[in-house]
Amino acid sequence: MKNILYRLFEHQYLSREESKEILRNIALGQYNPEQIAALITVFLMRNISVDELIGFRDALLEMRVPVDLSAYDPIDIVGTGGDGKNTFNISTASCFVVAGAGYKVVKHGNYGATSVSGASNVIEQHGVKFTTDSSVLHRSIEQCNIAYLHAPLFNPALKAVAAVRKNLGVRTFFNMLGPLVNPVIPRRQLLGVYNLALARLYGYTFQQNNCQFAVVHSLDGYDEISLTSEFKVLGQNSESIYTPEQLHFKRCQEADLNGGNTPEEAARIFDNVLNNRATEAQRNCVIANSAFAIQVIEPDKKIEECIAIATESLDSGRARQTLEKFIEINQ
Repeated sequence: MKNILYRLFEHQYLSREESKEILRNIALGQYNPEQIAALITVFLMRNISVDELIGFRDALLEMRVPVDLSAYDPIDIVGTGGDGKNTFNISTASCFVVAGAGYKVVKHGNYGATSVSGASNVIEQHGVKFTTDSSVLHRSIEQCNIAYLHAPLFNPALKAVAAVRKNLGVRTFFNMLGPLVNPVIPRRQLLGVYNLALARLYGYTFQQNNCQFAVVHSLDGYDEISLTSEFKVLGQNSESIYTPEQLHFKRCQEADLNGGNTPEEAARIFDNVLNNRATEAQRNCVIANSAFAIQVIEPDKKIEECIAIATESLDSGRARQTLEKFIEINQ
């Protein structure tokens, strides 16, 4: 690792194979926390290359605990995290709205490294027990359209760096890897990123993997469709900028989307959304992200139709019922 760090400090880049080997060694415990922190810091000071990102991804997928849910052709809805905005868990709420609308979802998530509202924080607040048991995961996606995969259980390398990431408290390249290493390797994905350079990087990666995808970024720095500004949506063959007003949503403020200061507060906001008791800003933000996820699944539908489907999932109570059934199955 010492030689690798010297090369990185001299602004050199790693090959795909070198990156893969480094991640494998991290998982095997061959580096100390200080070395891992130094490695992470390099990628805070310069952009990660495509080869480095794909190499890290290759290692994690090779070492993952596999689970086969491909028969359901599910979608994952996820943000990279690390945008520093401390929003409530918009992507996780959107997963339940999309599942409530009848689509299959496989959510890959983790505890928040830079906020209290990581997907696993919110899910755990509901008494859910994380598992790798294939029968539970199959029953969950079969009976309520959604399965949840807690990243450290399926990716030992992510577990190996959890303490370092938490202690650093800033976004790292592991935030970038999370959306690429869902153990199911879903063919469909809605991904939110915190800058346009990452949008391009992920777009290229998804195209290499022949995925159906949309990468979204709010131009004021959110890793999701925040409705606080214009936002970009990058798909397989398209790239568009929308305003909230174009989609008949009110523009909202940063404070409207705050996720609170404790996991309990974050979970309460999450519940209010699915119980249809949220503020207009919270509700609209989840509907917007859900709608673009639905359009990934059904690309022939216009976005207005997808918004109507997502809205009906909330208004009918089906999103809430999906959460209740999910909790029942996963306790």
